[in-house]
Amino acid sequence: MRGWRGVGLVSGWQTVASLCFYAIFAATAFLRTEFTLSRTLVGVTITATMLGYTLLLFVMGALVDGYGERPVMIAGLLALGAGAVGVGVAPTYPALLVALLVIGGAYAAAMPATNRAILAVAPPGRRNLAMSLKQVGVTVGSGLGAVLVTWVAATRFGWRGGFFVAAAAAALVAVAFGYWYRGDGGHGSPGLPDVRGLLARPDYRTLAAAGFFYGGTIFTTTAYVVLYLTESVAVAAGLAGTTLALVQLTGSVGRIGGGVLVDRLPAGDARASALVLCGQSLAGAACLVAVTLVEGPLVAAAGFAALGLFLFGIPATYYACMTALVPADRVGEATAGGQLTINVGGLVAPPAFGYLVDTAGYAAGWYALAAGGGLAALLIGWLLRLTEA
Repeated sequence: MRGWRGVGLVSGWQTVASLCFYAIFAATAFLRTEFTLSRTLVGVTITATMLGYTLLLFVMGALVDGYGERPVMIAGLLALGAGAVGVGVAPTYPALLVALLVIGGAYAAAMPATNRAILAVAPPGRRNLAMSLKQVGVTVGSGLGAVLVTWVAATRFGWRGGFFVAAAAAALVAVAFGYWYRGDGGHGSPGLPDVRGLLARPDYRTLAAAGFFYGGTIFTTTAYVVLYLTESVAVAAGLAGTTLALVQLTGSVGRIGGGVLVDRLPAGDARASALVLCGQSLAGAACLVAVTLVEGPLVAAAGFAALGLFLFGIPATYYACMTALVPADRVGEATAGGQLTINVGGLVAPPAFGYLVDTAGYAAGWYALAAGGGLAALLIGWLLRLTEA
């Protein structure tokens, strides 16, 4: 199914998977109220989700390379739906954390599988644009989750109702994907990833290190936008959720724009991706500082929209660069390694941000994230040195 139809099918899978995964990020304000949580414990809910994601990354990467992406993607989406049901019925905070571990573990299939699928279906010469379109599924899914949870929360079903809708969507799309997508298959059996071989490469090691800071900034911003707007800007939860969806929308524009720019730069795929990634990192760090200076709901929404354009546009370029650095038969494990560093940032940063907010205020938290973005830009600058012809 090589061509744009295949790209659309993989992107649709990514959208629904991200809807299930990121819905919890939009529910932070409701979790804090229902379970009487501090801002730090709100961050722990994200850490639990990221922990499940991180623990199974290399397992999923090995399964994808061994058996192909199709069976892993079908099973992963069904498991995401089951985890969403678990969140919807969780009676206590510990039960909620268990359900989030399931969601995170199931979502670990997403990046290794969809990146491999895109390489299989992308039209010739349009690999970077195809990768960007697939990555738009992350931002679209996250935006849909933000709107779904915050809007359904205003109905008699409450915020939990949104998770039941997400679970139903996951089941339907898993069936449709299984019917239409065939894939290229794997090499026959899963093996242990050659982590040492990957880390021996300075270019891969540098890019993966930058992923730590990308994960910290992106996951923390996603987790705290709704809470920040409801607490510091005093907007209604529905409007805050819409703002988060707007951030994801502009992030989608940033991902597509980044992919188009990479395809048009007169350089190899890896170096062109690194050039765009460096610019996105610097602009994202500047926007993280700028959001501390805005007041009022409309101005705040505009500030976060600008942030989304650059910061949330990064993952597509990051993965385009990573898949250009390694051979095609190493994409699953290489992606798993790169996603691992992103996830470690997502594990550490949200509760640390929450602690900073609890003790020093929101401005301190946003400044810390901006510093991380600046460090990522420095690492990509070094990567450009390494990729010089």
